Amino acid sequence: MFEGLKKKLSGITKKLGKSVESASVTTEVEADSSLLKAPAAPSIPEPVEVLETESTISDSTPSPVPSPSFEVETVSPVPAEKPVERPAKAPGFFGKLKTLVVEREFVLSEKDIDETLFELQMVLLESDVAFPVAEAITDHMKKELVGTHRKIRESPEEVVTNALKHAIEDVLGDGFDLVGYIKAHEKPVKILFTGVNGTGKTTSVAKIAYYLQSQGLSVVVGAGDTFRAGAIEQIRVHCDRLGIKLIAHQEGADPSAVLYDTVEYAKAHNIDVVLADSAGRFHNRVNLMNQLEKIKRVMKPDLVFYVDEAVAGNDAVIRAEEFEKTVSTNGVILTKVDMDPKGGAAISIAYTIGKPLVFLGVGQEYSDMKPFTPALIIDEIFGDEE
Repeated sequence: MFEGLKKKLSGITKKLGKSVESASVTTEVEADSSLLKAPAAPSIPEPVEVLETESTISDSTPSPVPSPSFEVETVSPVPAEKPVERPAKAPGFFGKLKTLVVEREFVLSEKDIDETLFELQMVLLESDVAFPVAEAITDHMKKELVGTHRKIRESPEEVVTNALKHAIEDVLGDGFDLVGYIKAHEKPVKILFTGVNGTGKTTSVAKIAYYLQSQGLSVVVGAGDTFRAGAIEQIRVHCDRLGIKLIAHQEGADPSAVLYDTVEYAKAHNIDVVLADSAGRFHNRVNLMNQLEKIKRVMKPDLVFYVDEAVAGNDAVIRAEEFEKTVSTNGVILTKVDMDPKGGAAISIAYTIGKPLVFLGVGQEYSDMKPFTPALIIDEIFGDEE
């Protein structure tokens, strides 16, 4: 996944790393010159002969130190060369020298990195990252890298890579804990799947049913896609393989009636989750959108998930944005993420519509529908190249 984006970002981080290296070297030299100036040797008074018995010193003899009120021993004169050696051996000096080597500081101006950040924005746009998202990422980078003194305990390239990771994590969001939501809400939890035709919606329903079963939850599926030829048979095959109850009517039936019956079955059999498939539709198909509104009124879903495919790139982001304006959703499922060399949709879609990524489809097996976490994408983009 994301092979093209990974290579392009590697070049950008190396270039920005050189800017950090340049800034940190200048700071190091300046700090080095100040540290290597040995502090002036402390002044030591001339040795004074002190009597071994209690007495006072004659008034006619000037005294640089107060008279002791107790018996002291004669102090031997300190050799002249000793004070010069002490500052060089003092722990404080070497402590500062260690800080210089291990914790170099750098400070960057916008001018230092503006050109490279512009290149980064172009790389993101070429990888189908939506413009507002590319802009948010570069702005985050600028805030993290510019204008403040920063200590670096790792290589300059690592400093830049970490800043880029933080920026992408920020636009990806935290995801959505579906299992936690289900366990915290009254059963059955009703989930409606909708989105564009041909994006893997029906298969995603089956994969998520498998995932929820693996988490100890009981599931029933409603075959609400009565419009597409073969859709009912497709979901039936999946449910038979998984041992999951399917509620279905004949092709062309009212999907609202099918999903109403599915909810009633779940209530009667104490099922935890209802997964409701529906026909694929575009936001500008008025009759299908009206049908979806009717489904929502009858079924009263707790959650509506929008399904699209990552390989559609920026088109998927635009469709999700337009769909969100028409029918409010609670989260996004992206399919075919493993087939997407760019990664733009995966990075952009949650930030663009303001709704979390819930699942990523990363393969053909039932187990290849993964609950979204930022690490799924971050590790893929910044992982070691084979």
